[in-house]
Amino acid sequence: MKAITVLGSTGSIGTQTLAIVEEFPERFRVVALTAGNNLDLLIEQIRRHRPEVVALADGERLEELRQRLEALEPSARPARQPELLAGSDGLCAAAAWPSADLVVTGIVGCAGLLPTLAAIGAGKDLALANKETLIAAGPVVLPALEASGSRLLPADSEHSAIFQCLQGTPWAESARLSTGVPTPGLRRLQLTASGGAFRDWAAADLHKATVADATSHPNWSMGRKITVDSATLMNKGLEVIEAHYLFGLDYDHIEIVIHPQSIIHSMVELDDSSVLAQLGWPDMKLPILYCLSWPERQATPWRRLDLTEVGQLTFRAPDRAKYPCMELAYAAGRAGGTMPAAMNAANEQAVALFLEERIHFLDIPRLIERVCDRHRVDLTTSPSLADVLAVDAWAREAVREAAATLSTSTPTPLLA
Repeated sequence: MKAITVLGSTGSIGTQTLAIVEEFPERFRVVALTAGNNLDLLIEQIRRHRPEVVALADGERLEELRQRLEALEPSARPARQPELLAGSDGLCAAAAWPSADLVVTGIVGCAGLLPTLAAIGAGKDLALANKETLIAAGPVVLPALEASGSRLLPADSEHSAIFQCLQGTPWAESARLSTGVPTPGLRRLQLTASGGAFRDWAAADLHKATVADATSHPNWSMGRKITVDSATLMNKGLEVIEAHYLFGLDYDHIEIVIHPQSIIHSMVELDDSSVLAQLGWPDMKLPILYCLSWPERQATPWRRLDLTEVGQLTFRAPDRAKYPCMELAYAAGRAGGTMPAAMNAANEQAVALFLEERIHFLDIPRLIERVCDRHRVDLTTSPSLADVLAVDAWAREAVREAAATLSTSTPTPLLA
């Protein structure tokens, strides 16, 4: 039985991970949970999974959590109350919890960076669902992995697809992700993208986009932030940077392909021209389960893929005019150093402002570009963790400052 820590247990990745644990109780057990401030759901998770430790990001609510656990009916109360921790130190302690075999990193954004590094420092294997760990801090994380011997197993559907396709190749012999050295025999990666909420919109119409429009994904059920990233295609740009760090290819050999059906989750082209693809229904449970069960495959009763039911698989190149965030991500990745950290933080802050309806949809790429341009003169090529955290904080403030200067009128279309 594999012991699991879930970072961000009340989020989308966390809840799906715990659903898998409940479905296969003979294979997995939960020893640690961390969460933000959704106490209702967290208490239910504690009641069901009886972890050894629980860490709450919002330390001001720790006493409330303690009192509510003590107030549970005796039949619902865990036989042994978990150790309760709070704040950044608490999250890091839970991430490094000694009895855990695998840590699922489901905390959204750069908030997940320090707990992830704590897990790596403790030598834990990780199911990596937090893109920002590598995007913002790849130059810091890769040496830490090398020093600790931890293994990163990608939980994103696209990187999991690549990971699965590469099993049996020379890349997989060490059962470890790349430290920046290209994989022998690997020529190209193709990351598939649904196209997001606006895949059937004309670029000239995006100035009309509302929060409701941007958070209505046609294929996937995800959190609001990642759904907006899908609408801008920034999620795919971030995945390109992550793939660069995971698999060692340069940016000229990592491509994005619009695939509206979301059945092929990514493709790998080898030197002999063979293309390998991983297919499945658009459901995050499969890549999460593969991380939990790797290197084995867990038999499931889940719905089987029927290509005759799918009917057709279509592909097209992304519209660069419609998705300027994609180009911003490639440019940040090629610049390297602290530029991806600045770009990622700027995107997080801009999306947050958009979700609060304080800026327009088209302001997201404009703010990111403005912040990245400002950061060029201060770019650090070989950053430390302190450098990354400082740039992250600076970029968020820079977006807030820049947003205050934007016109409150509807922006002109991208093609105007």
